[in-house]
Amino acid sequence: MRRLRTRDPGFAAAFAALVADTRDGGTDPSADVAAILGRVRREGFAAVADLTHRFDGIRLTEADAEVPAAERAAAAAQVAAPVRAALALAAERIRAFHAELRPADRALTDAAGVRMGVRHTPVARAGLYVPGGRAAYPSSVLMNAIPAAVAGVGELVMATPVRGGALVPEVMLAAELAGVARVFRIGGAQAIAAMAWGVGPVPRCDVIVGPGNAWVAEAKRQLYGEVGIDMVAGPSEVLVVADRSAPAALVAADLLAQAEHDPAAQALLMTDSPALADAVEAEVERLLPTLATEAVARASWEAHGTAILLEDLAEAPALVDALAPEHLQLMVAEPRPLAAAITNAGAIFLGAMTPEAIGDYVGGPNHVLPTGRRARFASGLSVADFLKRTTFLEVPEAAFGPLGEAAAALAEAEGLSAHALSVRLRLGRPG
Repeated sequence: MRRLRTRDPGFAAAFAALVADTRDGGTDPSADVAAILGRVRREGFAAVADLTHRFDGIRLTEADAEVPAAERAAAAAQVAAPVRAALALAAERIRAFHAELRPADRALTDAAGVRMGVRHTPVARAGLYVPGGRAAYPSSVLMNAIPAAVAGVGELVMATPVRGGALVPEVMLAAELAGVARVFRIGGAQAIAAMAWGVGPVPRCDVIVGPGNAWVAEAKRQLYGEVGIDMVAGPSEVLVVADRSAPAALVAADLLAQAEHDPAAQALLMTDSPALADAVEAEVERLLPTLATEAVARASWEAHGTAILLEDLAEAPALVDALAPEHLQLMVAEPRPLAAAITNAGAIFLGAMTPEAIGDYVGGPNHVLPTGRRARFASGLSVADFLKRTTFLEVPEAAFGPLGEAAAALAEAEGLSAHALSVRLRLGRPG
């Protein structure tokens, strides 16, 4: 585990390098993705079918690209009872949380008698991408689809690669619980293009959400503006801030829970206790061989695992805000005051009994969060991502005079004579 000490002379430069580390491995898929999108735009479903055969090894026609409802139901029925119950609990909690936070319409009338406000209307159709590479995550289906359903989106569409032709039962059950209407056996950048433009049997979507590899993320980035997206996501990350009260084994397990996602995932420890850092490092080495995901977790830990040693916990808020972590765990004796002092974090988990893993599954708040320091300006997925916010304004004749005079003066100052005319006609002064 690499260590940075705030008291060391070279700390500022080393910490700046840590903040700047994108962990992208030097991969730039932008040209490849642009070529894929270009093919789909020119060739339509023929390109989608060819790319699906090339990357996923299955042959698709327009007739069999969509998974029939009976096939989805048969797959979902295979889920074991404990997992079925756990997914149902997760869906219930996620739905309840997001329903409470649905933005409310508002209207007000000011002292001049002008009525104004805002209303929220859902998009007609949302697309959900579900990866099928390193792992398939039914929890992500719930986290992405349920806020859309709570928003009142008319139709939820899912695209997921089906390598070998087999559906993932847990993913199909999650889709059922979340209200997904249609599922397509398509993955990669070509799936994003198909949902963005409406290609073959895949309907055009207004918003596309969901995780994916670098090619999927790049496709969403390139198509943003033609379709709404949730965010451009990078490798996952966690920062655990811990004091001497934190159990080393729990800290180590929580760091490894992030590391096992991807060799590029980042697990960071920030502590004012060198003894805890030593104990956590020993626990990580003890726990790694017990994991089925040891190879991935070890690669992440050895490449990116870092401890930041503080002189005092009072240093933590500024450093946390600079890192703007996707997940922030506060395993300190008094987590609430520390949380209140931090501005930049995708999600905060307070106390030793609130691991990020609970948030991934059954906590309630969304686990789709900004990565790559984007928590400086971005937020996690919510119902608002599926709603259009429209303001309205109604000016009665009695209130028009003072507002009209001011508007006309500003229009003339900006050299927009038709703007000024539009107002002055209503004031009865066309000249």
